[in-house]
Amino acid sequence: MKRRTATVLGAWLAAAALAVGVPNTAYAAHGVLIIDGAAYPEPSGCLPLGDFVQPVVANLTDSGVQVWTGSGCTGQVEHIIVPGEIYAPIAGRSVYVP
Repeated sequence: MKRRTATVLGAWLAAAALAVGVPNTAYAAHGVLIIDGAAYPEPSGCLPLGDFVQPVVANLTDSGVQVWTGSGCTGQVEHIIVPGEIYAPIAGRSVYVP
């Protein structure tokens, strides 16, 4: 019984160490994000919105896109653009694609 417990515990600890030791793989949304007519294929990270005209964002990816009130994806999330949605941010200055 002790040997079985030790084997199970050892296997569990090895699996836990492997899970913690492996870095997360980079992920980009699949599809295209369109900001004011400019296409961003396989987007990821923070993208700026235009300064002078109300932007229009079309989310043709498989991921929700966060609209942030500040530049550089700072401030507050104004809206989350779901896949397939077209949105004209009111106060948004940047978008973040996880």
